[in-house]
Amino acid sequence: VQLQACGGGLVQAGGSLRLSCATSGRTFSAYFMGWFRQAPGQEREFVAGIISSGYNSYYADSVKGRFTVSRDNAKNTVYLQMNSLKPEDTAVYYCAAATSPVTRRPSDYDYWGRGTLVTVSS
Repeated sequence: VQLQACGGGLVQAGGSLRLSCATSGRTFSAYFMGWFRQAPGQEREFVAGIISSGYNSYYADSVKGRFTVSRDNAKNTVYLQMNSLKPEDTAVYYCAAATSPVTRRPSDYDYWGRGTLVTVSS
């Protein structure tokens, strides 16, 4: 499985961005998909995740109410809609796929995409 995230960029505080992560392979719908981020000098942290059916999603407390994760299994793509962005959201964002049903731990993920940089200016 190959993943490619895109949609990052520079945005002012309070603005919005939508990240997309396109995947290859025929088993996309079998994976729990997660979004992570890593700021300079910090560990990679879980942002949001969504189960294979798309019916349930999970969020870090820091983004709850502002970010929304979704997926389109027909398009093998997962999305992260980010609203009300804050400077502290600045990071490289990664999408990842896990065979584990629900997990926030980076070590549980089997496949990772290359990150996309999100910069939020104050």
